[in-house]
Parts: sequence; structure tokens; C-alpha cells
Amino acid sequence: MHPLLKKFLGLNWLLLGLMMALGIYGIYSLYSATWMRDLHFFHLQIVWFLISLPIFLLLAVIDYHWIRGISLPLYLFGIGCLVATHSGAKVVYGSGRWLSLGPISFQPSTISIIAGIIMLAIFLQRSRNFHPILRILGALVIVGAPAILILLQPDLGSSLVWGVVLMGMLFAAGIPKRYLISMVLLAVAAMPVVVDFGLKPYQRERIMTFLDPEIDPLNASYNINQSLNAIGSGGLFGKGFKAHNSLNELGYLPKAAVHNDFIFSVMGEQHGFVGGVALIATYALLLLTGFYIAARADDEFGRLLATGILMMLFAHIFMNLGMTIAVTPVTGLPLPFMSYGGTFLLTVMIALAVLQSIWIYRKRFR
Repeated sequence: MHPLLKKFLGLNWLLLGLMMALGIYGIYSLYSATWMRDLHFFHLQIVWFLISLPIFLLLAVIDYHWIRGISLPLYLFGIGCLVATHSGAKVVYGSGRWLSLGPISFQPSTISIIAGIIMLAIFLQRSRNFHPILRILGALVIVGAPAILILLQPDLGSSLVWGVVLMGMLFAAGIPKRYLISMVLLAVAAMPVVVDFGLKPYQRERIMTFLDPEIDPLNASYNINQSLNAIGSGGLFGKGFKAHNSLNELGYLPKAAVHNDFIFSVMGEQHGFVGGVALIATYALLLLTGFYIAARADDEFGRLLATGILMMLFAHIFMNLGMTIAVTPVTGLPLPFMSYGGTFLLTVMIALAVLQSIWIYRKRFR
């Protein structure tokens, strides 16, 4: 059998099937969320999915160890892009998170997180014999620069993703639990200072409305309350596709964010509790499949790399779904495959391609 064919046949077909199902459902979701106004995002998402798919298949069959060679240049490139956002960024809804390359706009924070995960995996593997405190300090140095630059954009959501990725990878690297618990306690203790001095007024307002969605129902809390109303109105089985007089169709859900931040609100209204649970179960199965791949990795680098990717995906899923049902503050994080975002979709599929490579190149292929 040809080696390339053997590698394709060695794909984790469950992970591939879940990815394809989420990608197709995400395209449908964008159509159902925007058909009454503008199908621009729907059409672009199809294009990006078709671009991302061959890239995914190509990277999936290449040995993931090759990314060691580009880890430092990619990390420095990500830092450089984040620095550039503070001078030449495209400002969207008060936040300078985007850079433009001709007709394409991309969010450097996604590049920096992927690059940071690779750097962390390399460092934690090579420092396995160091004292835990030295390993933690080294990891904080790697994470610190991009996380602070992202927070200053300001982008609270992506900076929180860094925290989730860091804790997950430190745990996977075998850092004793007492150190991790101490880090969590220190982070909680520092939160009031960060909220008072590190956040913009609108970000503090988001946290206050998360704590009490009724504090300002017609202004700051409006989006959260309408999201809860839309999901609640879906009932058990939902109102169905193109339902008349839906809150989305009537414009109660935020038109500027219904195709990204609040896409789950539309799905909850259309497909109800059953549809929402089915989507969450699909994400859960995707993550569980990923953790199974991490456990079967050929080496510690692969295991740490897979863990970082999965923690990144988990953070996006949890925080996006959470903000639509008032479980987490509104952070502006996209929902993988569901929310519109071409470069984010490409980034997620590249991350899943790395997971596939870790699966293909486990011990039975060596």
C-alpha cells in the first residue's frame, strides 16, 4: 500500500466526521441567522470552508514534528502582529483586534495562541527535569507578552483563553496540583485589581451585567436578556427554520453580532432545547476524541501540543455558549465552526489537522 494512502486511511474518522458535521451545520446556521438581511457572511463562510478543507487534509498527513522548526519564527511573528494592532489595527466595535492584508482581515490573537501553544509544548517537554516553579515561570514568560498585548487591544476573551490553555498544559506537563491551585487562588485575588485598572469601562460593564443581567435591561444588559429570551422561546423542539415572528427575524437579537457572538441564540430559538443539547454533545464528543488522541500520542510533545489545542477549543466553546445563557460574561469569542470568521475557521481546522497528525504518527506508524 502506498504510504500516503496508508496515512489517509489512518485518519481518525470520528474526529473527521465530527469536524465535517460541525462545519456543514455552521454554514447552515449562518444562513438561518442572516437570510432575512444579508447572505454575505454565509457565502464567505462557504468559501473559507472550501479553502480550509484541502489545507486540513494536507497538514493532517504531514508529521507534526515539523512545526518545531517554525515555532520561534511563528511566535515572534504573532507578537509582531499583536504589536502592529496597537498602531494600524482595524477597529471593530471599539476594539483594535484586526489587521488587514489587502481584502483579507485577520485576528493576530488566533495566530499568537497557536504559536504560543507550540512554544509551551516545546518548553514544557525540554524542562521536564526542572523545578516546578522554574517551569511555571518559564511558561508565564512565554504566555505573558502575547496575553498582555491582547488584553491591551482590548480583547478580554482571548486573554482568558490564554489562562485556560496555560493551566491545562501545566497540568498535562505534570506540575503538582498544589502549584496550580496556588496560581488559581492568586489569579482570583488579582481579579479586582485587573477589573479596576486593566479593563475598559465597557468591559467592566459587561462583567457587572453578567453578575446581574437586570441591572440595566434596556442598555448594557439588553443583548444578554434578548439572548435568554430567544433561547427560552425555543422551548423543547424550537420554532423551526424561518419561523415567522422569531426574535431574530424581528431584530431583537443584535444584528451586528447575531452571525458570530450570538449565533447560538439563533440556534436555540430555532431548534430548542433538543437542538442545543445535540450541538453541545457534538462538541463534547469532539473534545473527548481529541483527549483520546492526546493520550495515545507518540511522545510528550505530541501530548502537550494536543492538550493545548483542545484547551483552546474548550475555552472558545465554553465562553461563547456561556455568554449566551448568562453563565459567563460577554467576551466576544467566536463559537468554533458556528460563528462567522474565515481566518478563525482556518485556524481551527489547522489545529484539528495537527490533532490528526498526532493520531496518524502515533507509535504504530513508527
